[in-house]
Amino acid sequence: MKILIADDELPLLSFLQRGLESEGYDVISESDVHNLIVTISSELPVVAVLDRMFGDVDSLVLIQSIKRLPSPPMVLLLTAMDDVSDRVDGLRQGADDYLCKPFDFEELLARIQAMTRRAVPSNQHIEETLQCGPLILYRDERIVRHAGVELSLTRLEYDLLEFFVENRGKVLSRERILQRVWQSEKDPMTNIVDVYISRVRHKLAFADALIIETLRGNGYRLTTASR
Repeated sequence: MKILIADDELPLLSFLQRGLESEGYDVISESDVHNLIVTISSELPVVAVLDRMFGDVDSLVLIQSIKRLPSPPMVLLLTAMDDVSDRVDGLRQGADDYLCKPFDFEELLARIQAMTRRAVPSNQHIEETLQCGPLILYRDERIVRHAGVELSLTRLEYDLLEFFVENRGKVLSRERILQRVWQSEKDPMTNIVDVYISRVRHKLAFADALIIETLRGNGYRLTTASR
């Protein structure tokens, strides 16, 4: 899925591009406000992540032009303006969502995912299960089965396993795991992540095709034998 990010803050632009590409998105970046409409018209992104103050231009003016394009993207505004009236103005002008700076990258991902789900045509079915090797996760019921047998998982164990399955093959840092599973912005300075990963590993021990690797100094990664 193609995403465009537009910002004149080059360090932030680079950070967002690397982060979103690591999540598997096809990312186009644009730092020149005068090229924005042309870039969107040629690249046809599904979502445009747009800085509210793009150079010396208020992006509320740009949204109207974006939404008049033949295939307009959904627009997520990033802004340091956190007054309710500012958010309301942005939504009324056509923005599909609004995220205040500073923001957590995990929240940005969640909002993009929510927007892309809304962008799916109504005649398409959104899969409510995740499969990874011999495992099937039934997301509505929060149930995991292996060869038809249900695994006994606590709430946190399920959340942790789901996060790994959603990102199989990708390295997940302790910080991202804490943010997603425990909704914690700070490391509690305990081994809680290691404890729960050990629990999940134990419950997957019979599934030889699945391994949660520890990459010292980097994080953890779920791999399959076929990877």
